[in-house]
Amino acid sequence: MRKRINFTKATLLSLKPPAPGKRLVVWDTKVQGLQCRISGKGVKTFSLYRRLKNGRPVRVTLGKLGDMTVEQARAQATLVNAAIAKGEDPAKARRAHREEVTFGEVYHDYMENYAKPKKVSWKNESGRYRLYLEKPFGKKKLSQITRHDLASLHKKIAQSPSVKDGKSSVSRKSVQANRTLALAGLVFKWAIKTGHCTENPVRGIDMFAEKSRDRFLQPEELMRFFDAVQKEQDSNLRHYILLSLYTGARQSNIVAMRWEDISFQQKVWRIPVTKNGEPVIVPLIEEALALLHNRMNNGSDFVFPANTKKGYINVPRIGWYKILARAGIKNLRPHDLRRTMGSWQAITGSSLSVIGKSLGHKSQAATAIYARLHLDPVRKSMETATAAMLNAAQQGERPL
Repeated sequence: MRKRINFTKATLLSLKPPAPGKRLVVWDTKVQGLQCRISGKGVKTFSLYRRLKNGRPVRVTLGKLGDMTVEQARAQATLVNAAIAKGEDPAKARRAHREEVTFGEVYHDYMENYAKPKKVSWKNESGRYRLYLEKPFGKKKLSQITRHDLASLHKKIAQSPSVKDGKSSVSRKSVQANRTLALAGLVFKWAIKTGHCTENPVRGIDMFAEKSRDRFLQPEELMRFFDAVQKEQDSNLRHYILLSLYTGARQSNIVAMRWEDISFQQKVWRIPVTKNGEPVIVPLIEEALALLHNRMNNGSDFVFPANTKKGYINVPRIGWYKILARAGIKNLRPHDLRRTMGSWQAITGSSLSVIGKSLGHKSQAATAIYARLHLDPVRKSMETATAAMLNAAQQGERPL
């Protein structure tokens, strides 16, 4: 009599192997024909045993426990059962599965034929794949990767300790987890587009809430910041920082700026490819134009030429932190210069649509972070009034 149990990892691992030379077979209660065969050495192998419409029995080996999960075995068994129901050869269906592309193969196809040609951020995606996706999913067939697998990885990344201090940083890791899940979704989307699968298992997984960073240069920091920048001897670093502030452009776009994309007559800079995959026109204010005039005739196609593989400088992170130390400013990142431009536009009364246009945002949702800063002018007026009252009180006068 067949022994039927509800297959789970724990249940199958608890089964003791039979005597040497013998074989124990248990059947799943959820998927018809799915069995786990246990050898005398304890090797547990999933297979599907069914009778075809002509009465001929057939067994299709699916894989070993450990190489595949119970969920994956059930998914493959369901596919073979569907083939049998259609009158198809189950061995042929199994061969089709063996010929199915892996997640890693689709990722590399996506990277070479879409991400690299169209996305500035492709290197970030490449890093996330190597760090988080390659080991668990790279060699797996697309049909072997379930929504549960992806949701578990998403949660695991968010709860993982920080590399720097060994402590969990919920907001930072949640962002990394979300970006990794989004990349997996893009790979499956590419697989659907190229005809390798029909469903995206990322759909239905909720992203973690992210806290938007709103750090920007405060009024009391500006004098110290500009003083530290002006004292910097490295003109590349000095001009990179000032152009970042004057344009509100992303770091990767600033360092890769080309002369051919700048129109002094129209006072604009056309960024041909951005993070959003679309060109952006950046208005150039007089301070930016004057700085660019000073860098002209450098004999290069790039505004910031360098003897590197790319032909231009890297984002000067070490120099950036030296500037901050000189200015006595903490917790400010290069990207915060972009946020500084948007924030000061909000402070001076610019609308969200104008701010979004200047920063190249595709939607007002991306620009809405700056709206919360509108209270700063109100707070400033209250602080001024309070200071005046305290000053009058110290002089023995009653505030009016």
